[in-house]
Amino acid sequence: MNILEDLQAGRLAGSKRLDLACGLTEFPREIFTLADSLEVLNLTGNALSSLPDDLGRLQQLRVLFCSENQFSEFPASIGQCPQLRIVGFKANRIEHVPASALPPRLRWLILTDNRITELPETLGDCPDLQKLMLAGNRLTALPASLARCRQLELVRIAANRLPHLPDWLLTLPRLAWLAYAGNPMPGDFSTPHDPGHTADIDWSQLDVQHLLGEGASGLIHQALWRRPECADMPVAVKLYKGDITSDGSPLNEMNACIAAGIHRNLIRVEGRISGHPQACSGLVMDLIDPGFANLAGPPSLDSCTRDIYAADTRLDAAVALRIASGIASVAAHLHGLGIAHGDLYAHNILWNPEGECLLGDFGAASFYPLDDRQAVALQRIEVRAFGLLLGELLERSDAMAGREKLEDLQARCCQPNVLARPDFTQVCKELLQATRSL
Repeated sequence: MNILEDLQAGRLAGSKRLDLACGLTEFPREIFTLADSLEVLNLTGNALSSLPDDLGRLQQLRVLFCSENQFSEFPASIGQCPQLRIVGFKANRIEHVPASALPPRLRWLILTDNRITELPETLGDCPDLQKLMLAGNRLTALPASLARCRQLELVRIAANRLPHLPDWLLTLPRLAWLAYAGNPMPGDFSTPHDPGHTADIDWSQLDVQHLLGEGASGLIHQALWRRPECADMPVAVKLYKGDITSDGSPLNEMNACIAAGIHRNLIRVEGRISGHPQACSGLVMDLIDPGFANLAGPPSLDSCTRDIYAADTRLDAAVALRIASGIASVAAHLHGLGIAHGDLYAHNILWNPEGECLLGDFGAASFYPLDDRQAVALQRIEVRAFGLLLGELLERSDAMAGREKLEDLQARCCQPNVLARPDFTQVCKELLQATRSL
């Protein structure tokens, strides 16, 4: 089926979604025949460098994706679309974002992997802005007007040229997921903390077998580690890509995994790969028992920042508490090392029916010095992410004794006053008390 031919022949009348990836160099004017119905327009993977000046004719358009094209300027006509909520222009060549280009109802903006040096102050005039993804650009500052965006929950500003984090960013009442690694910030804001026990494992010792999975940052294979003078050991091998992901640099993810050290709720890193024939960076990690599964799926276009759970997800009270306690414990461990996970979400948690759990995906992890004045705020931002997770667990758990105290803890973790939230040490203490009352 040729979708472009169908569009040109008028066979798509009334369509709400249109996906075109066929080497386009110009915007097909026939798209305007869908103006009364089109809600999602995906033009990713073409060779477009402009959009028409009358794009605002698409009065129903809610989602626009133009990633992996050849735009050097963010099209000003986007700002004319009254219903547009989600805009994605990842991996283009964008250098300039006009002040008039931001639609009034913008909720989710993706400008990852471009060449942007500054953003307009009009970004602060988007009161619904909830998710802002700017990793892999050339920003030296953020618009101060963003302090007015009180709905902002997820911010990705890794791999830019920011010399510091603005104080106002760390006071946003709903911010829960922040990634800023790979900026030229002072001291330990940009220096990985290697605990010094990571071994080098030569590629020749690894018998790489089948593919286990692929993520934005790399490929994971099952392998057999032929250890010198020890029994062979089944392991997982992750080879990292060099490209910028939505969270930041894959190599920063590797450094964060190493720096995280050892904890029962982390996937153990056995060593760093050396001697790869293509000089790929990678890690050798424990092979996860197949009885573990993701607690939830990632957010959808509609949910924006909220994970998607299977409709039938129900948890025994003890299991829900064990998961919450495990994640709070590992978060406390990371914070004690000056590491913010940055993506503390159910979709990054593996669990089994007994409530054992592992926190993974360090792609958004960032470092900070424990004695810095911003350290407490950075920690409490992640406490809000945990509070949202705790709320999701409580919603899906069976009746339990002491539920009111847990709901109170959840509310305190999510309160808008960032510095008034408890730290993870206190959270762990209260979860232990709740566990003993079951």
